[in-house]
Amino acid sequence: MWERIVEEAPAFFTYWNLIFLLKALGATFLLSAAGCLFGFGVGFALAVLRRTRGLGLIWARWLAILFTETFRRIPFLVTLLLTFFVFQALAIDLTLFTIAVISVCLIATAFIAEIVRGGIESVHQNQWDAAEAMNFSYWQTLRLVIIPQAWKVIIPPAFSFFVLFIKDTALASQIGVVELTYAGKVMNNKGFSAALVFGTILILYFALSYPLARFGFWMEKKLAPPRNR
Repeated sequence: MWERIVEEAPAFFTYWNLIFLLKALGATFLLSAAGCLFGFGVGFALAVLRRTRGLGLIWARWLAILFTETFRRIPFLVTLLLTFFVFQALAIDLTLFTIAVISVCLIATAFIAEIVRGGIESVHQNQWDAAEAMNFSYWQTLRLVIIPQAWKVIIPPAFSFFVLFIKDTALASQIGVVELTYAGKVMNNKGFSAALVFGTILILYFALSYPLARFGFWMEKKLAPPRNR
């Protein structure tokens, strides 16, 4: 095996092959980042919606709960294929990359909505009562009192979800999205050793996710409340 890897390495690590792999690496990051950023915005809105108590919004609260609980329990591959075939059935012409981003958004929205809800509920009830005593509206309380305190609980797990989901984007190769795993399959089909190809893919995934994981760890320590000595 090692002899074959050494023999194939010069032909594998050519300029154009490296450009192809780096473009696939960029697509992997963009797929994760675009989906999770949009999912963060929508998930934040769903989490806030679940906290509202107005009778006029009860139907919206139940829809938010239904969406969150459903997509948190569906595997990403199922969501991806469902999204792909729904748009195909509706004859809506979207790129495969766009379909994959939408699928990531659906899953990210559900998980981040729960993370945000947990962050909001981590703020002590006394903070709500104090804001109410100062005649703050619900939205003023949320914006000025609750959310600033909840960030330190929300950001670390939300960022960890983003880093972990980078690996799940490999499933987008099942519908033909040219990300890292798909690029590895292409190179393997050209006759290169699977050990050489997917060993390189492994290194690229690590090179992408490890710095992000370290940044998330630093951010978690930065946001953590000081310990009493």
